[in-house]
Amino acid sequence: MSRMMIQAAVTMNQLQKKLDIVGNNIANSQTTGYKSRGAEFSSLLYQQIDNLENPGNGEQRLTPDGIRIGSGASLGATTLNLDQGSIVTTDRALDTALLNENTLFQIQVTDNGVTETMYTRDGAFYISPSTDGRSVTLTTKDGNPVLGENGPITFNSGFDSISIRDNGQVVVERGGIVEEVGTIDIVEATRPNVLEAVGQNLFRLPNLGELNDNLADIIQDVPAQTKLIQSNALEQSNVDISQQMSDLILAQRSYQYNSRTISMSDQMMGLVNGLRS
Repeated sequence: MSRMMIQAAVTMNQLQKKLDIVGNNIANSQTTGYKSRGAEFSSLLYQQIDNLENPGNGEQRLTPDGIRIGSGASLGATTLNLDQGSIVTTDRALDTALLNENTLFQIQVTDNGVTETMYTRDGAFYISPSTDGRSVTLTTKDGNPVLGENGPITFNSGFDSISIRDNGQVVVERGGIVEEVGTIDIVEATRPNVLEAVGQNLFRLPNLGELNDNLADIIQDVPAQTKLIQSNALEQSNVDISQQMSDLILAQRSYQYNSRTISMSDQMMGLVNGLRS
């Protein structure tokens, strides 16, 4: 009985992680460019007890011979679904939507004095002025610079209008003269499940030393194309609410069944102890 209780307790702990993932997906169902996560479970170490001595007992048997006593289930991996979300027109000049799966914008994030390149599908960009007021930088809503081919896209202020072309070029108009001020550097994640979600709708590269990989194995430059993005539009979340609700109900029921296993085992042990006394 104690083995069953341990197995149920271990599984409940892992199911709680599944519930957290589903809850996070539902909470971000309206987040621009959000990509849903999934959970894959695997069995922990189990013991095979072959207690069928009579060969006739195995005839027409559909399940493995004997009894398997396991140690519960474990969250094997958290998967990332980079399927394309629906694109909604916004008519806002700095809104952009990536048109190809697995492509990402590069964002420069500075935290505690450490600057790091992170990645996102959220194409809602803004203009942030510099301290001297003479130049501006293309940024995310959190003020993190959007990276171009030569670093952050920074240009002189005082323009009449701004737009982003479908190849990622940022152009401004001053006095009727159109000027290209930078090109958004878009990359492709060849192994998207390796990326780590860090919050704020951003991803980062894992420790490449632990993976024994290099950057080129995970992130690659996108070949020159005529149309990489759709301007004046945003990509919506790819969360399927109906699927998430089904996963939520299934995980809750599994959690409940394992909880009842612990409760019933505890009652049976109490009954046995009462008989002994």
